[in-house]
Amino acid sequence: MQTTTSFTIATATKHALADWDQYVESHPQASPYHSFAWVNSVNSAYDHNNVSLIAYESQKVVGVMPCIKMQRPFSKPLYCALPFCDLGFCLADNETIKQALITKSLEEFRSDGGVNFEYRDSYKLSDSENLAGRKVRMLLVLPENSAALMAGFKSKLRSQIRKAEKNGLTYCIDNSQKQIDDFYQIFAINMRKLGSPVHSKKWFQSLFEHYAHNIFLSVVYSEDIPVGAGIVLRNGDKTSIPWASTVADYNRLAPNMMLYWSLLQHVCDLGCTEFDFGRSTYDEGTYKFKRQWGAEPVPLAWSNLAQSNTLDASKSDGNVSTIRNLVEKIWSRLPLGLTTMLGPKIRKHISL
Repeated sequence: MQTTTSFTIATATKHALADWDQYVESHPQASPYHSFAWVNSVNSAYDHNNVSLIAYESQKVVGVMPCIKMQRPFSKPLYCALPFCDLGFCLADNETIKQALITKSLEEFRSDGGVNFEYRDSYKLSDSENLAGRKVRMLLVLPENSAALMAGFKSKLRSQIRKAEKNGLTYCIDNSQKQIDDFYQIFAINMRKLGSPVHSKKWFQSLFEHYAHNIFLSVVYSEDIPVGAGIVLRNGDKTSIPWASTVADYNRLAPNMMLYWSLLQHVCDLGCTEFDFGRSTYDEGTYKFKRQWGAEPVPLAWSNLAQSNTLDASKSDGNVSTIRNLVEKIWSRLPLGLTTMLGPKIRKHISL
């Protein structure tokens, strides 16, 4: 425990959960990933250590620093704020407390012999900024209810939503084990297709356990066949969609449109005011899909606190990129059962 002239910094254990979440829910810059449910889920699903910090002043929370220590095989530990998502930056009442929390995290990182300290933030877009090739999060401000949201869409978008209904698709928002199984079936198939190791089903089950009433799962069906699914997390009046997938063979029926509309409608009618569509590369395919809903780009600012340099997830070394493309190609051709078994063992060590 570290004491300053006006506040105290301590390790944020599960005993601090209520204090932590109360602070996060009221902080204007907090995202759903800042909920203590995220670090609890990482710890319970993948056994990575929670090294988050919390600051108190006169027994009142004045700042939090969410962070996970990822111990990779045969390598030095990686600190990440936060893994498996776009954001995880420090929240505090003022800059002094924020810098004290970051400094304390860096001290613990160096004491552990850490190799990198990934820190994931975002910032307000300036009028003159060029976003070409940049990674952005796409934010939609939600109106007072879903009827107002639908009325604000362009006619083309409304017709695409109705197309899914006319094609006989239905959806169900429910957090049952059947819904989780249906989601995971679609998600695992798409991850193999992309050549990417899939998260474990335990990871998603942990999220549903820890987020409880602040997580929503929508599954789209063609008759009884699950053809699309997505998960939304909530913190206060803010929501984020970290995962959404559809079955390619049914894309002609527009399941993606019904999927996103079902979740937007649901959170809007719950009184939420912000919907984060997640990470995209500016002006590319997924960016344009999210932009049609009215979402605006907010630049991501990822850095390595250990080296004080900026990380750009959209760029990589040419040789590394070539090797990665080869691995993805091979992975996409492996049997689904094999990728579902091996994928989580690899995925737990990939911070992104």
